[in-house]
Amino acid sequence: MRLNLSADEVLTTTRSVRKRLDFDKPVPREVLMECLDIALQAPTGSNAQGWQWVFVEDPAKKKALADIYRATGTGYLDLPKPIRGDIRDQQMDAVVDSAKYLNQNMEKAPVMMIPLLEGRPEGADAGMQASFWGSLLPAVWSFMLALRERGIGTAWTTLHLIGDGEKKAADLLGIPFQHYTQGGLFPIAYTKGTDFKLAKRLPAEQLTHWDSW
Repeated sequence: MRLNLSADEVLTTTRSVRKRLDFDKPVPREVLMECLDIALQAPTGSNAQGWQWVFVEDPAKKKALADIYRATGTGYLDLPKPIRGDIRDQQMDAVVDSAKYLNQNMEKAPVMMIPLLEGRPEGADAGMQASFWGSLLPAVWSFMLALRERGIGTAWTTLHLIGDGEKKAADLLGIPFQHYTQGGLFPIAYTKGTDFKLAKRLPAEQLTHWDSW
């Protein structure tokens, strides 16, 4: 199923989907591969294309990944959240509530995905860090946009990467840990409804600088 959305609509309504993931509807592999083919058109530093993509459908492995995620996620989500004094505070309760829901139900997603990039950026300066992540994150975002256009949602999560979680996930899935860095953990499912709206964001005027800070 393809949604009749303009490019602007896809860009402004691709949300982090958690409570509206449909855990009961399978996601065909051919649809995921179609989205990945689109994502692989994204820019990558020096045209290295050093990315790899691990999709997980096996229930036992999904449960193990969810347990790794929860080992950090449960405590983190119970921490007090910062008070910023602006529009972001109005959304925090809903964000935390949906994040806790996903934390409890992560393994129910029909598919999980971990994107990887060749190399490990530990100790790299800002330039090398920007180059490294800039070679993976555009493709991941393109993948999310392609999913959205097909009525599929996900959420970009990173809590499983904290501490020894990344290594545990690598061991579970046979990822060569010393040679590839994980960029997140994505639960993937069709969405319950496709009517996603623009999020409340700080106005661009408050975030923009011209010629100096």
